[in-house]
Amino acid sequence: MNVLIKAAIVVGLSVLAGCGKEEAAVVPPPVATAPDATGRYCGMLLAEHAGPKGQILLKSGSDPVWFTSVRDTFTFLALPEEPKDVAAVYVSDMGKAPSWEKPGDQNWILAGKAVYVVESDQAGGMGGAEAVPFGEESAAQTFVGQHGGRIVPFDDAKKAMAKEGSQQ
Repeated sequence: MNVLIKAAIVVGLSVLAGCGKEEAAVVPPPVATAPDATGRYCGMLLAEHAGPKGQILLKSGSDPVWFTSVRDTFTFLALPEEPKDVAAVYVSDMGKAPSWEKPGDQNWILAGKAVYVVESDQAGGMGGAEAVPFGEESAAQTFVGQHGGRIVPFDDAKKAMAKEGSQQ
């Protein structure tokens, strides 16, 4: 078989292999925190609270659903009465935050890609226990050295916050 025929077969098989596969879902980008961004559950401005924040983008909506804490973000995901057409969940990357008091307006990370510090001495936006997100594990380790706690992945952080909520 000549080289051109082999190449055509390989290209044809590659095209066929791609048929029927779903295209990778396009994840919408995060939205910079607006000065008037208001927490879903408390009705207060995000800027009035220290600590990491959350935003959820819904397929059925154009504006983010804002949260004054990561804990509230996880609550939204767990509650059966909340919308389930989630396109993306973002949390503040506290490794890139200017400070705890000013967690930043644009340093968002996909919640599932972050590592979290739970059981630290830092309270979240509404004063409760918080899952503190980081894009880099080394930043999380530095935080643990300063504030205690332990590093966990996304699913374990959600479970830890649900457990905390059930004890209150």
